[in-house]
Amino acid sequence: MKTRIHVNQHHVKHNKKHGTDLPPITVKSYKKNIKCTEVAFTCGRVVYQPDKPLSCGATLWIETDQPVTILR
Repeated sequence: MKTRIHVNQHHVKHNKKHGTDLPPITVKSYKKNIKCTEVAFTCGRVVYQPDKPLSCGATLWIETDQPVTILR
């Protein structure tokens, strides 16, 4: 099962500007999306495809076929 890990830059900027703690990481699998602040995995790759973004618009993400552990 392929899992993609995204960083929501809007949440990062909002947290910095307003002192909030919105979870900036989204772990996406075929089943669900989980928002968190920390994730661990053993093997993966960083993908940058500005000419072929994902359907959500992301051009940079982390992709892994290994199990992902949501820490926070």
